[in-house]
Amino acid sequence: MADIISIDERLKLGKEKKEAIIRAQKILSLRKILQCTHCVFKCAKCGTQIGLPDEDQSSTLPHRLCQSCRDEYSEYVQHLEEKKDPDFYWHNDHWMEVWTKWIAYQESLRDYRQSKEFIALMKEFEQREG
Repeated sequence: MADIISIDERLKLGKEKKEAIIRAQKILSLRKILQCTHCVFKCAKCGTQIGLPDEDQSSTLPHRLCQSCRDEYSEYVQHLEEKKDPDFYWHNDHWMEVWTKWIAYQESLRDYRQSKEFIALMKEFEQREG
């Protein structure tokens, strides 16, 4: 009889295990959003490592971009304004779609980071760490 585990203990162990799994998922979610998708040391478009934030860039562009992606973004904006350069024939409708969808994705990430649920998750970890 000494080896019998009470149902309450078994339920408690199951609950603790589930809470540990949920905590790990929360940490992974925070890590992905804060480190991976919002890293200030890499280009937001191509992922190339870049240096410290450039004050000039941060004031004119909505995203941290390497020089190559910055140039391409400028070309995208000009293309939107109907100032197409015929020498850049590869800037077709599909190219425009890639940039349009990438920008929409970045806006979705921003909206998620500003959502009340994500902010609540951040506060939960600040309280635990603080």
